[in-house]
Amino acid sequence: MARFLKSPSKLGDAALTGLSVARLTVRTVTAVEEDVMAEATTAERAPTPRKRRYYQQLWFWVLIGIAAGIVLGLVAPGVAKETKWLADAFVQMIKVIIGPVIFCTVIVGIASLGNLARAGGLALRALAYFLLMTVLALSLGLIAANVFQPGAGFEGVPSASDVAKATEQAGEGGQESGVIPFIQDSLLPKSFLGPFVDNSVLQVLVLAILTACAISALSPSLRGRLVSGIESISKVIFGIIKLIMWAAPVAAFGGMAYTVGQFGTASLGNLVFLMAVFWGTCAVFILVVLGAVSAFCGFNILKVIRLVKDELLIIVGTSSSESVLPRLLTKLESAGASKQTVGMVIPTGYSFNLDGTCIYLTLGALFIIQAGGETLPIGVQIGLAVLMVLTSKGAAGVTGAGLVTLAASLQAFGGEFFTPEAIVVGLALIVGIDRVMSEGRALTNMIGNVVATFVVARWNGELDQDRLRAVLDDPRLVEADMEAEHGAAADDEHDDASPGEDGGRTAERQPAGTPG
Repeated sequence: MARFLKSPSKLGDAALTGLSVARLTVRTVTAVEEDVMAEATTAERAPTPRKRRYYQQLWFWVLIGIAAGIVLGLVAPGVAKETKWLADAFVQMIKVIIGPVIFCTVIVGIASLGNLARAGGLALRALAYFLLMTVLALSLGLIAANVFQPGAGFEGVPSASDVAKATEQAGEGGQESGVIPFIQDSLLPKSFLGPFVDNSVLQVLVLAILTACAISALSPSLRGRLVSGIESISKVIFGIIKLIMWAAPVAAFGGMAYTVGQFGTASLGNLVFLMAVFWGTCAVFILVVLGAVSAFCGFNILKVIRLVKDELLIIVGTSSSESVLPRLLTKLESAGASKQTVGMVIPTGYSFNLDGTCIYLTLGALFIIQAGGETLPIGVQIGLAVLMVLTSKGAAGVTGAGLVTLAASLQAFGGEFFTPEAIVVGLALIVGIDRVMSEGRALTNMIGNVVATFVVARWNGELDQDRLRAVLDDPRLVEADMEAEHGAAADDEHDDASPGEDGGRTAERQPAGTPG
């Protein structure tokens, strides 16, 4: 103390230091309080998604269409059979824009990464997951066929029209098969515009990846402008999708009326049992296999199904999982998966992750064997399943593709059990119920790809888990985002909204824990 009194300068310095610390402490506390108040203000400003009335939601009108189709099919089956074109027209319109949607989405997803090695790692993880699910689905189909034996004791005889249609399907499936023909004919495009005209998803995907890699090699400024331009084009395409979706209830009406009018409620013996076994096996795969995978990754499969209920109802009416692909891309990105993961997994999964089709292939093959009074040894069954791991890839997500893939698989396997005559007769037995089976395939395929997107995104560190949990608890969050994305009234205010004003969604969602 005496030293400080003898040295006024030291005493003044100490006083100034203490005063500075006090001021700094006050400023820090004030700043923290301001940040807390700002966060609270932002949270208050973010609107709670409004609760729309049930008659304002797509699923309600799709249900109305399905119910009306069932009534028409029962009351006037002759008229109902003529309404199939409504569902076919809807699927045809959707298929027109599938190529551009995939092309734009994949380019934006990969080019925005700026790191091709990262994109390659994402693709490898996705393919590894697809292979695992394919093996599990094929195995489950084999187990169900051996346990329940839906074809045992079959005494039915296929009609002449069914035999003719089966011969046609077998002809399509009898085209050259194998890895090299698959690469040349299904994977590699023959022209730049051809895949868009033919709606070849795999070839469009190849073109999109090549284009994205080329854009990634450009300077950052030029790359940014190109990606921004392509993203603007994708918004226009999604606007077209929104207009087409108004016809979904009509398509569901036409598809369901045709199905009920064609098959009615008459008992079909073994065929009804086959349908029940197939649908039950698909349910087990979704609830048990996909449910276990979902639980391991931290989300609930039942909540995932609730999230995509609109798309599931559209599939029930149209019998095509491709009909909801564009909507699915937007919804999954809004639910927390990164744009690049969604853009890579969903288009690829529509050719490489067809869980429902895999169940159908092994179950259908053993049904044909059982209906013919034969027994397929376990070793031969395993060999058939291994072959189907390859032949199941590239099957389209549209009605009838599963039957063609089954024909191709049986012809490729050949042998004493699957002679050309046996294949035609066997396909003729199930061709009449393929429409009903197709719905189960499409539903399982779509749910499998939704789960795959979240799993691969989490595996790659590109899943906003907080956002996903919030969306699964309240799917209205996604509905609000989709309206803002596509513009229910095309309001410009959505384009200028801040992250706190659009329900918490940003143009480029960042995974939790990554720098924004």
